Amino acid sequence: MAFSDHPILIFDGACGTNLQQMEIPDEAWAGCEGCNEVLNLHGPEFIVRLHSEMLAAGAMVVETDTFGASSVVLAEYGLQDKVKAINRLAVEHARTAIAGRPDRYVAGSVGPGTKLPSLGHIEVAELAVSIREQVEALLEAGVDCLIIETCQDLLQTKTALVSAFEVLTVGKVEIPVLVSVTIEQQGTMLVGSDIGAVVATLEPFELFSLGLNCATGPQDMASHVRYLSRNWPARISCIPNQGLPEVVDGRTVYPLSPNAFAEQMHRFVTEEGVSIVGGCCGTSPDHIRALAEKLAGVTPKKREVC
Repeated sequence: MAFSDHPILIFDGACGTNLQQMEIPDEAWAGCEGCNEVLNLHGPEFIVRLHSEMLAAGAMVVETDTFGASSVVLAEYGLQDKVKAINRLAVEHARTAIAGRPDRYVAGSVGPGTKLPSLGHIEVAELAVSIREQVEALLEAGVDCLIIETCQDLLQTKTALVSAFEVLTVGKVEIPVLVSVTIEQQGTMLVGSDIGAVVATLEPFELFSLGLNCATGPQDMASHVRYLSRNWPARISCIPNQGLPEVVDGRTVYPLSPNAFAEQMHRFVTEEGVSIVGGCCGTSPDHIRALAEKLAGVTPKKREVC
């Protein structure tokens, strides 16, 4: 079965918070602690292990460890000349973890970077060059789809999409492109756009799906998911955090149990027609296992778009 033929696609869980639970030696960070992407070069066993645990839990799609693998972000660690190598190795590590399992896929992760054009941090042209370089590397490595995620700025999102589709067109490659925006607890993206503006802005692009990830747990995404269910014609994704983060004894913790997380996500699928699900910050293999078990045999609700 092709990626796009599955009625439900279950993505993996968190990358960063799960890596933080591992005992990773200093040499694997190569002096770049905090740059998860450098582990593709110096600690591949930890990335393969993370992917393997998510797949064993029931994930159908693993995201490459490339969220910050653009030249703009890697330059902060002096790694801007490693874009191609890091993205290529990240895809290889995901394939190693899949180990020939059928109906398992690799999603090339493209994050928002650390500089947003609407806030004047970076020129659109510079951002576009950086994104094109990363997308080219991911496509050359053979990803099954692209996910442009944790989008916080519609100008950044449009720049990423224009750049990605340019690369796809030039390379005569056809793979699904997914977009996932981040809506903060106050109800808008970081730069102030609401979900209605997101839909209106992204409607012209040939997207496989549009959805939400990060910032909040599923409960705070409910109204935005409902809007997408009634107004977005293609597929909808929902990849929340393990609830809203809380600080307990100086540590950031996420409150939702695997079963509670899975129960809320089940409602999005059966009541709002969400068909792509997974977990963001805090979500462990146990959350993905509960999600996969809860959705076994479930069909997303058919939607009528206004």
